[in-house]
Amino acid sequence: MKEVKAYIHVNRAADVVRVLRKAGYTSLMIVDVKGTFEALDAEEQQYSTELGTRIITEAKIELVCRSDQMDEVVELIKDNAKTGMERSGAIYVSDIQAYHQF
Repeated sequence: MKEVKAYIHVNRAADVVRVLRKAGYTSLMIVDVKGTFEALDAEEQQYSTELGTRIITEAKIELVCRSDQMDEVVELIKDNAKTGMERSGAIYVSDIQAYHQF
């Protein structure tokens, strides 16, 4: 089993979720997080006095899939999260062991 975590620009999240669900990946977790990706425009950026730097709201998408599905999941995210900028996000994959499903 694999756990896939993707950090993407929040304005791309709906398209990524839509394509993943269409491909049959329906158990998704989506969380708004603060990050330091390069902003797409000035409106997207905020200054965090707490962190002392400029930040943007990003979407973190998490899902668990079988090992043989990982390449498809990564490609779907990568192809649909692109913003036209050099760095549109990041995807991380971890091996996991299913403990209990209910």
